[in-house]
Amino acid sequence: MRAGLLLLPCLLAAQPLRPGPQILTFRSSADGSEQPYALYLPKAPDAQRRYPLVVSLHAEETNHRANLIQLLGVGPRPSDSLGAATGFPPLRDAGYAAACPFARGTMGYGGVAERDVYDMLADVQRRLAVDPDRIYLTGVSMGGNGALWLALTRPDVWAAAAPVSAEYVVSPELAPNALNLPIRIFHGEQDPRVPAASARDLHKLLLDAGDPAEYVEYPGARHNAWDFAYAGGSLFEWFSRFRRNPAPERVRLVALSYRYRSAYWVRIDGLTPGTPAFIDARLAGRGEAEIETRNVDGFSIVGESAPALTRVRIDGAALRLRPGQALSFERAGGRWRSGLFRAAGKRPGAEGPIAEALADRHIYVYGTADHPPPDVLETRRRAAERAARWSTLRARITFAPAVKADSALTPADIDGCNLVLFGGRSSNSAIARLAGELPLELDPSAADWGLVFIFPVGGRYVVVNSGLPLWNLEQAPDLPLRGTDPFAPWQFRLAGMFGDFVLFKGSAAHVVLDGRFDRNWKVPPDASARMLATGTVAIHK
Repeated sequence: MRAGLLLLPCLLAAQPLRPGPQILTFRSSADGSEQPYALYLPKAPDAQRRYPLVVSLHAEETNHRANLIQLLGVGPRPSDSLGAATGFPPLRDAGYAAACPFARGTMGYGGVAERDVYDMLADVQRRLAVDPDRIYLTGVSMGGNGALWLALTRPDVWAAAAPVSAEYVVSPELAPNALNLPIRIFHGEQDPRVPAASARDLHKLLLDAGDPAEYVEYPGARHNAWDFAYAGGSLFEWFSRFRRNPAPERVRLVALSYRYRSAYWVRIDGLTPGTPAFIDARLAGRGEAEIETRNVDGFSIVGESAPALTRVRIDGAALRLRPGQALSFERAGGRWRSGLFRAAGKRPGAEGPIAEALADRHIYVYGTADHPPPDVLETRRRAAERAARWSTLRARITFAPAVKADSALTPADIDGCNLVLFGGRSSNSAIARLAGELPLELDPSAADWGLVFIFPVGGRYVVVNSGLPLWNLEQAPDLPLRGTDPFAPWQFRLAGMFGDFVLFKGSAAHVVLDGRFDRNWKVPPDASARMLATGTVAIHK
């Protein structure tokens, strides 16, 4: 993959919009870089019109430009070289605007790439009058995976979604979230990379959850179902049947974290990160709502589409509301009452797990505080660089986290970036400065052990990796990376295999203990006992 085809001049962002295909850029909220996307506008733009918009996600080893050409039904296939997609052929006028993010290349659509999709969407909405109730989502192969993820984690953004040749990589627990989101799955019967059976299973899962899901399977087709799904503008015709309902009568939401805690007029205010929180809220009559919850400690009815309620029944208990009363509820003493649940300890932006620190701007920091000899210093630097090297010869990713010595950190780094800190308090001055706040510490004499944990500090995350480095596949060549997205960088997938902390011996292939801190960022009793039994970890909080 040639970097020159991926990084576009920032001057393009200043060009005025025009009919037809064009390349623009937006400024990433993750690292401040200019990131490209392809945009298509209908041939007869109308300043008084609100445009329907299709957001399309590209496949692995391809890009935004190729995906836009593909979406409009004129090729190329994802297996074609990027060099074949450096210009735009004549394109069919679909009557829709279409936007295709580059999203850093081949890294899936989680973490930084996910943020790029929403940053791009915000940029398009700043430039163009987009109809918020007619924003549609599609994607092919890796992009189909991404479309499923974005659709099920933020269903209220989209009017309909159409994953093509996708592998279902989202937790099945999220299926109820598509209650109000039409999804049409496209797949090839003879797909050798993602068997059609998995797409059929996905369709059944959505139907069993009561979702409006459709399935189209092309006889004899392989992994190129997009050649049929996008032909003749039929996908745009299917999209035209749907408008987003911002105020549905029933909202179902499953959230595994605060990041994805809201949909339509429901917001979960209290949950345990990593444990599925479920809420099913339905309007039961004029001014009344029936609400069922599981693993929820607080929620609110919010937003411009929030219904006016005078009475709610929560898990069978009726609550009468005063006129003008805020529609927030919390569980106290096993009972529901009116009141806003205020999360302490783990809360939005401070909930973990380890991979969350890598989903934003971050720096890998190796230690120099103990004045190591040159060979030891070089080993430390290389370990940090290995963790930061997200690009490979096969997958060029335009996201390059910085690597710094502890002595080179600036106040701006500390205030504005998540930090991945290697070493201990004696070797890394950044860890020494935070030692009074951190909950865990590896015994420096535990030579064959590694400890990694995440902890919030000052509105950002720090990840401490003491002892053996986690990101060293040379020591664990057979380690199965179980991350949900097979296209994510191996460092992100490896971090995603664990919760808030992991203790291993020899290499990451030999995990002794991993888990989540409790809601107050403390080690749970069972994990605490197991840690202390190893004789390698001190627990400070």
